[in-house]
Amino acid sequence: MRRMRGLALWGAVLTAVAAGVVPARAEGTPGYAGTAREAVAVTEADLSYHGFAVLHGGRVDVRLTPRNHGPGDVSDATVRLRWSVPLAAGAQRLPAGCARTGRQEVVCGTGALPADGPGEAIALRVRLRGRPAEMTMDVDTLWGGGAVDRNRANDRQRVLLLDTGDAYFF
Repeated sequence: MRRMRGLALWGAVLTAVAAGVVPARAEGTPGYAGTAREAVAVTEADLSYHGFAVLHGGRVDVRLTPRNHGPGDVSDATVRLRWSVPLAAGAQRLPAGCARTGRQEVVCGTGALPADGPGEAIALRVRLRGRPAEMTMDVDTLWGGGAVDRNRANDRQRVLLLDTGDAYFF
């Protein structure tokens, strides 16, 4: 049930973002009826994620910290974690703010990200289907809180994980 509520919430957020639902405001001219795009100031931010992941015995432990290099603040963003191996069937114990969105994917809200500052660390453990000797994990921004990120290169990472129990940093 909790998973379904989480998925419904993320679905509503993504639908609103995709549809470009933004309230219009007056620009100081009586009778001004500009478009929603004209009435919204665009925030610019530069998001990135740094942390580590450990693959051991069919589970992956991930700890990452989102960071906003600015120049604007971001009220919330969504980071997506995608594995090359399917997650184990059934419920996964995920932290608050995270939801499984597919066979191989989890999304997590970052919370507020001040300009030139780190956000709160996100830590999670997922169980995998089987016990792969190696796999990849992709980390990227699914939603940037409505901010424009002109440097998308630093918010996309691919990490090779080997089943050694060692931490692989990104």
